[in-house]
Amino acid sequence: MKNLADFLVGKLKKGESEETPPAPTPPSCPRCSADLSASELYHRLRVCHNCHHHFRLGARQRIELLADEGSFKEVNRLLVSVDPLSFTDKVSYRKRLQEAQQKTGLTEAAVSGVCRMGGKATVLVAMDFDFMGGTMGSVVGEKVALAFELAVKEKKPIVIVATGGGARMQEGMLSLMQMAKTAATAQRLHRAGLPYISVLTDPTTGGIYASFASLGDIILAEPGALVGFAGPRVVRQTTGQEDSVSHTSEFLFKHGMVDMVVDRPRLRTLLSVLLRLLDPQFRLLLGRKAPEYPPPHQAVESAWEMVQLARHQQRPTAMDYICRMTSNFVELHGDRLYGDDEAIVCGLADLSGQPVVIIGQERGHGEPSRNEGRAKPEGYRKAQRAMGMAAKFGLPLITFIDTPGADPGLESEERGIATALATTLAQMAQLPVPTLAVVIGEGGSGGALALGLADRILMLEHAIYSVISPEGAAAILYRDAGRAEEVAPALKLTSQDCLSLGVVDLVVPEPEGSAHADPDGAAWQVKNVLLQELLTLQGLSLPKLLKARYEKFRRIGQFNSHFKAAVGQEVSHLQSYLSHGWEQLRDRLPHRAG
Repeated sequence: MKNLADFLVGKLKKGESEETPPAPTPPSCPRCSADLSASELYHRLRVCHNCHHHFRLGARQRIELLADEGSFKEVNRLLVSVDPLSFTDKVSYRKRLQEAQQKTGLTEAAVSGVCRMGGKATVLVAMDFDFMGGTMGSVVGEKVALAFELAVKEKKPIVIVATGGGARMQEGMLSLMQMAKTAATAQRLHRAGLPYISVLTDPTTGGIYASFASLGDIILAEPGALVGFAGPRVVRQTTGQEDSVSHTSEFLFKHGMVDMVVDRPRLRTLLSVLLRLLDPQFRLLLGRKAPEYPPPHQAVESAWEMVQLARHQQRPTAMDYICRMTSNFVELHGDRLYGDDEAIVCGLADLSGQPVVIIGQERGHGEPSRNEGRAKPEGYRKAQRAMGMAAKFGLPLITFIDTPGADPGLESEERGIATALATTLAQMAQLPVPTLAVVIGEGGSGGALALGLADRILMLEHAIYSVISPEGAAAILYRDAGRAEEVAPALKLTSQDCLSLGVVDLVVPEPEGSAHADPDGAAWQVKNVLLQELLTLQGLSLPKLLKARYEKFRRIGQFNSHFKAAVGQEVSHLQSYLSHGWEQLRDRLPHRAG
């Protein structure tokens, strides 16, 4: 405590404030050499107006940029580090602490408190790299842990702006153990169902990145930030390897480790939107009875014609529906394990005032990265991340099904595509929130079904849903994929077929000329039906919801239900045939007089 007293007394004697002094204006940008002396963007946000290079910010500057004006109230300000190991290298640890305090105006490398972001009460932690490289000693770990505990106690979300070089070696194993402490308290917050948003800034490495900074429900990163477990210098000097690309936020985004790379001017607004979407007080309470739906009104000549409409190049995709139906859609990226599969899109959105989680199979409009909606294992693992978020925050889940099937390639097999499909199905089966699935185009095989184990399954009038593609079935049955048109009717893949079989619950009418002729009208219709179904599901208690979901899928294909229906249909056809045959036979018999 003596260090703190000396520090505060010294500041007061000099008449200095505890705010970090503004950084001097550099003569030019270190990346593009642009003159920054008159740059409004640089002076306001420390971002180059020409190349958007993001300069490092101190903890106080971070708080000023993110918190609503005048709302931040610091907590645990009096916690300061001691020298438990009497550590000395070129200078003593105590001397380094005093120098860092004088340099930054802070007592430690983390500042924590409560503020408002976009009006939402939030726990905020901001770290400062200028304080001994932002390293995590016992006090930093304690401040982070206390912040998590405060969020749990007051039922508030938490935002942590991370930066730093890892564990503080001057505190030895005591410092390393802060990784365990902060990870444990982060999990306590997750169990309480509270939001945690992690923001990675330049640099974030070592024990900080490998503990609480990587445990956010949503992980954001600033452009060009150096982020990674072992810093480039450590890698170079311990392994001899040179690597100039892996330790960047963009590299992590590409490989599915962060959700978004966000420019600093957008960060405050995005955080406000996310906090609103994850806040229970903004849920729409629907209490009116759902009206009856109009039946589909258009006749289609054949099953093959339905296949062609479902595959139409201009047919609206998942993103087309999401953009037309929702507001504030925030897309999340990556499976936190291997990569980000663009064949599946996930995110949070506002559906007429109701925050929801949305997962969609996105076939795109010709973009190769979408792979025509054929998702790889990392795509389904990303979907599982979104499902977990829906469960944690009690948000309804909506899935859009539109894929010829899961990716069948060798890489998918190597990364466990079958396991990814199975675990996705298993997770959907037990999600403790209302779930709705919409077949919007081509629903092919297990790749489609993986997102279809829902409380209510809707199917657009001209969509198809099948065990295998007509081409695949023809290739198996006739060794000729060219006979697909001939096989299509037997697969019972149309919306009316699926409704009759009990595979889907409702067929949603499409505008005249099909969905591609009027995407806005199609989206409006789907949105209305989703809201009507959602209000019905929200009226069920969780035990009833889960029981109904289990029984719904337990009944599908049972002998005593669909067998009776099939037998009844066959009997009807036979009676019609016999009746027609008897009329022909009677006409041929000679007539008796009188």
